Amino acid sequence: MKTLSNTTPALILVDIQQGFDNIPYWGGQRNNPGAEVNARKLLDYWRANNLPLFHIQHCSANPNSLLAEGNPGNAHKEIVKPLPGEAVIKKSVNSSFIGTNLQQQLDAAGIDTVVIVGLTTEHCVSTTARMAGNLGYHTFVVADATAAFAKTGIKGEHYDAETIHLTALAQINNEFATVLNTDEVLQALKKNDDFL
Repeated sequence: MKTLSNTTPALILVDIQQGFDNIPYWGGQRNNPGAEVNARKLLDYWRANNLPLFHIQHCSANPNSLLAEGNPGNAHKEIVKPLPGEAVIKKSVNSSFIGTNLQQQLDAAGIDTVVIVGLTTEHCVSTTARMAGNLGYHTFVVADATAAFAKTGIKGEHYDAETIHLTALAQINNEFATVLNTDEVLQALKKNDDFL
């Protein structure tokens, strides 16, 4: 049985960028305000233990997007700002694997386990997790280190951010990934707990 600590898990920090601080732009409501703090807790552990990590940066092809290169919102949030020498992978679609060399870097390093955090749960986190699972990686998504925004449905109905977040996690859990929280991940890494 595989554990998080008998392998070399990579931490993938998806799109934790300043543009997501503009909550009205993304839907007017966001859940889980502590997501970045929890992502930082995991980042600190990875850094302290010299584990592999990848900062994913969304660079929208739409020049009017807050996440377009050259716009202030494209920058990583200070709380998880990459240090010199840390891998930064730029993407322009929801999946961190499409149009990037993330898979090649993981495979070259012999990494078969990924832990995914970031923004947003229902878009780039979910898409990256689904593809990681399909590619055969042991995939973990950290529920309290991700967050979502409210959405308007196809009939004009409103879905609050927490509902979007929870349903996105429900759809990938035990199918594409295992959904855990920050403390569970840290305990597993420290205690050799099994999850698979």
